[in-house]
Amino acid sequence: MDIKSKKIDLSNRLFIITSLFLVAIIVFFTFQIIYQFKTVNSQNMNQITVSGEGKVTSSPDIATLTLGIETEGKEIKDITNKNVASMNKIIEGLKNLGIESKDIQTAQYSVDSQYNWTEKEGRILSGYKISQNVNVKIRNFTKIGDVLTMATDNGANVVNSLQFSIENPEQLRSQAREDAIKQAKEKAETLVRQTGIKLGDIVGVYENNYAYDYGYGSAESSVKLMSVPADGGGVPAQIETGEEKITITVNLTYKIK
Repeated sequence: MDIKSKKIDLSNRLFIITSLFLVAIIVFFTFQIIYQFKTVNSQNMNQITVSGEGKVTSSPDIATLTLGIETEGKEIKDITNKNVASMNKIIEGLKNLGIESKDIQTAQYSVDSQYNWTEKEGRILSGYKISQNVNVKIRNFTKIGDVLTMATDNGANVVNSLQFSIENPEQLRSQAREDAIKQAKEKAETLVRQTGIKLGDIVGVYENNYAYDYGYGSAESSVKLMSVPADGGGVPAQIETGEEKITITVNLTYKIK
């Protein structure tokens, strides 16, 4: 046998060995997939999942709003002093109304240049505008009107973002979760009675994301305040705080004996 024949023979053997090796790998992984599929199906056939839903509704216990001052002028030093003086009075007034320092937070402070445009000279600096805002938390809703009146009396010309919320919603989530688990277990007990199956341990728990639903306010959850128009006359305004509802769904998976 010449050298050329030996090379062809070795190439054939290498091709056969490689092919057999690849076939063995494919067979191995195929059996693994089939085994895992059967195992999963077997486990699922020996399990049952029940769900429960818990809902907790509560009135908000905190109000947040933004108070601010926008001051414009030609001299930045003058408008800065004016802005700071007014904001200091507002903050002092908030504290006098019982708002704690931890519930007063500076949200914005900015200085912007103001320009005019002329055909002859183009863009010309005309002055400056200072904007300063604070976020305020109000825990006693009956003081909302007093806060607004005090702020506007001391120069606040930005009043917005009044929102009502629950400061510590985790307690409500915990209650909703407890109710959902209780309902799911009651469903499981009902299935046992109606089907005669026997349930083992809980082998899986799934909880969905909680959700907030804002309901309409009621007579008990409304706040009256005094809006202060330019002429100084107080006009009663009604603010509805509404309600917040937290919903949690829990799925419990039991092993069937």
